[in-house]
Amino acid sequence: MDEKIIIEEDKGKSPLIYISAVFLMLLLVLMIVPHYSVKIDPRPTAIPTVEDVFLFEKNLSTETRTLKTREDFLDFVTPENPIIKTTANKIASYGCSGEKVCHAKAIYFFVRDNFEYISDPVNFEYVELPQDFIISGGGDCESGTLVVANLMEAVGIDSQLVFIPGHAFLRIKLPEARNKYKQDGWIYLDWTCKNCEFGEIPLNNIDAYKTFLEVN
Repeated sequence: MDEKIIIEEDKGKSPLIYISAVFLMLLLVLMIVPHYSVKIDPRPTAIPTVEDVFLFEKNLSTETRTLKTREDFLDFVTPENPIIKTTANKIASYGCSGEKVCHAKAIYFFVRDNFEYISDPVNFEYVELPQDFIISGGGDCESGTLVVANLMEAVGIDSQLVFIPGHAFLRIKLPEARNKYKQDGWIYLDWTCKNCEFGEIPLNNIDAYKTFLEVN
């Protein structure tokens, strides 16, 4: 008789045990998933202004150069420059906690949101130094793309200049980034497209004939 009572009591408790176990598992999943989703696809918590990260005197240089070949753009890639390196580090640390994907997004959004696209005069190709672009508040597509390239390279992100007829933008190699951002293993970034998110470029540029220039 006593044994029968014990068995019935065990049967009465078992559904509560299962419900509690399922509840605890769901709670654990809810705690873990947001944590790992942030690690996998982090986003900056804030994008700085130029005043927040550019700590140097705003003195425009008088240096100009004639571009004869595409390779001449490499003269403007100086990620080891203290101005570039310090500014890149400030941007990357402003709203990120250490993930390189977050650093790349922070740099892209910083240039996209803080600078204006200004075309060069007809039949005149002018490319300014990266610090001059930052000080002046804008420039043409090549100048801004060189700034993005410099800042990316300064935080260890491999970059290539992308040229299509009449335009230039950037692509970066970031293996840890989600595939949704990538085309052929690269992430394409066009700072002049003000409504383009990270990894997006204007539709009419996707199928355009492209040439590439490694910047490191």
